[in-house]
Formats: sequence, structure tokens, C-alpha cells
Amino acid sequence: MMRGIQDPTRLVPLAFLAVVLVGTLLLMLPVARAGPGSAPLLTALFTATSAACVTGLIVVDTGSYWSPFGQVVILFLFQLGGFGIMTSATLLGMLISRRMRFRRRLIAQAETRSLALGDVTGILRLILRATLVVEAVTAAILILHLHLNHGERWGEAAWHGLFHAISAFNNAGFSTYRDSLMGFVADPVMLLSIMLAAVIGGLGFPVLFELRHELRHPASWSIHTKITLAGTATLLVGGTVLMALYEWGNPATLGRLEPLDRLVNALLLSVMTRSTGFNSVEIGMLQPESLLASYGLMLIGGGSASTAGGIKVTTFVLLCLMARAEIRGQTDTTAFNRRISAHAQRQAVTVALFALLAVGIGTLLLLSATELPLRDALFEVISAAATVGLSTGVTAELTPSGQLLITALMFTGRVGTVTLATALALREHKVPFRYPEERPIIG
Repeated sequence: MMRGIQDPTRLVPLAFLAVVLVGTLLLMLPVARAGPGSAPLLTALFTATSAACVTGLIVVDTGSYWSPFGQVVILFLFQLGGFGIMTSATLLGMLISRRMRFRRRLIAQAETRSLALGDVTGILRLILRATLVVEAVTAAILILHLHLNHGERWGEAAWHGLFHAISAFNNAGFSTYRDSLMGFVADPVMLLSIMLAAVIGGLGFPVLFELRHELRHPASWSIHTKITLAGTATLLVGGTVLMALYEWGNPATLGRLEPLDRLVNALLLSVMTRSTGFNSVEIGMLQPESLLASYGLMLIGGGSASTAGGIKVTTFVLLCLMARAEIRGQTDTTAFNRRISAHAQRQAVTVALFALLAVGIGTLLLLSATELPLRDALFEVISAAATVGLSTGVTAELTPSGQLLITALMFTGRVGTVTLATALALREHKVPFRYPEERPIIG
């Protein structure tokens, strides 16, 4: 019985690990590299992990270092990573056997944990449909735009458009351009198209599933959907305001642009720091205040069961609601006229605490393994642990031990939150007794 309960928390990391290892082997093939010879093991491992964990950190330029075959492998890896390894396995099982056993439903629910078991079949169909539709529409817009307005040949525009569409929806942050989106800093069509795909992918499939059925009836939305949408909107607006406030006059970032382009790029910074990882300005040139805001936005991430990383929007909002209730002296934590369960509150605290511990320990180890200043080391660690993919420009300069550490953080950041939250949910049980209550001094 216990073995069956624990299976999802074991199979999810093992599935990701298997994909990373296969991707590493494929990227080490001579045909995967544009230049002579094959890629070193550490370079292939780092890239495969970053792609499978939809992070986007790179130690070599994707467009020039990897051959077309290597780029296809990378695209395939972050498509699998964003789609969810266990989701893909369940879909394959459905296609083969035309039925789902309880164990497979439970594994799928580890990624779509806000849904009941009876909803898993529907969410799997939505995942496939939403993925293909959003990626196809985004790719079509980008392909036409790159060909008509940037003079790229049809074949070149098709590859760049498709690659960036899939990368955006999966919040992967990989780009075939050497400078990511910096060449499109004054191109709102390109930037807004990629942003929209990233935001949709970062909402989470449970939210998309509910919006598809109840779009015109917001009163019937679940508390999860309401919190995710409200939290996402607040973070997008707040992040944009902060980035515009501190970067508007910075000549190294937004200060050299026209007012409309400054606003679009401030919005892009707000979106991309919450997991997507593309950049249209040089991140290392951001003001200290903007970097500090980025730390918080990266750590929060996107929606639960989405292609985004971080501790998730619902976790952050729930922590804020708990603090509000405590300040008001209320015994219950509520949102949208609903009471939040004590177990969900404990989950949020645990997930956030583990994330902070991972960032703290990771930063300490990276500082010990490299000569990076604290601001760069902290940014790199949060970006890896929250699977964001942004960097101040130091990733390629990391020592081998530093690269291994970032690789481990990317892996644990992708599977850790899902695994931890699932394990906590599955292990819930009532103790048949209670100890006497006593209050320690707080503060």
C-alpha cells in the first residue's frame, strides 16, 4: 500500500532523469555539434538538463555550437519537459491500451494535482490540444513576421519561428539567436507574441482546463483558478511597474528606447523573470533595485502544474493570505469567500521553506566553488532553482564544479516542487491523539 502511494514521488524524478541522460547521449554525438568533434560530457549534460527542465541556462551558444540535429534534440527535450514526462507517458498509455489504470491516473495527478482523478483524462486532452494550438498560432505569427519584416528566408524564418514558439510556451528560454531577443528590442510584435505564449503556458493546465469550460462564469471558478489569475495579474503589473521605474532612464537597458518600446520591454522583463528566460536587454546591466525585484519574481514563478517554475503563484499568494489573517487576528485564512485548509497552508510554508533553503545552500556552495560576486551567484542560483534561465552573463564562465552545481539545482528545481507537494499531499493522515498545547515566544 505504502509503496503504491510513494510511486509518483519516485517515478517523476526518475522519468526526468531518464530524459536528461538520453538527451546527454544524443548531444554528445558528433552529428549534434556544428564544429568538429563531439561535445564534452559536461557541456552536453548541462544543456540536456537545462532543456529537459525547461530552464534555458546555457554554457554554449545554441545557434552556433549545436548543429541542426543538436537543436532539434534540444527542442524535443524542452517540449517533453514542458509537457510533463508523466503526462506524455500517460498519453502514450491511453493510445496503446485505450484505458488508464488507477496508478497512471495517480501519477498524472502529481503534475495536475489540483484536479480530481476523474478529471485527468480531460486534462490530458487539453494539454495536448492547448500545446499544439498555442505553439502553432505563435509559430505562424513569428514565421510570417520574421519573413515579411525581417527579411529572413522562408526556411530560416520557419525554423526560428517554430523554435521560439515552442520555447516560449514551454517557458524554456532557449533561443537560436546568439543574443536571445536583444535584436528585437524595438519589435513589439515579436516580443508580445512570445510573451503571450509564455503567459498562457505559465498559467497551468488546470486553470486552462477550467477556463475552457467556465470562461463566461467566473463566479463558478475554483479557488485555485481565482488565486492563480489574480496573483498572475498582480505580479505582471507590479513587475512591469518596478522594472519601468528603475530602468526607464538606464541607458544600458530601457533608457535608449522610445517610450512605447520601454513599456513593452519592462513588461517583457516582468514576464521573463517569472520563468521564461528570454531577454531583450542585457541582464547584467540592470540596476540593483531591478535585480532585487528579479530575485523575488524568479522565486515565485508561475502557476501550479504549468510549464513555469518557482514555488508557484498559489504558494506565494497563500503565504500572503496567511500573513493577512494573522495581522487581522483571524483564526481562518480565507480568499474569495472560501476558507483555505490548514493542510494547504502547511504545504505552502514547507514548499517555500525548502526553496529558500535550496537557494541559500546553493548560493553558499557556488560562492565557494567560484569567484563570483554575491549578486551574480545569487541570481544564477535562483534562476537555476526556479528554472528561469536568465543570467547576468556568468553561466559560460562557471568552473566545472559550478556547472555541476547549477545542473543539480535545475533538476531539483524542476522536479522538486512537484515531488514535494505531491508527497506532502499523499502522506496526510490524522494522528489518533493530540499533545497538550503550549505557546513559544515568537518574535
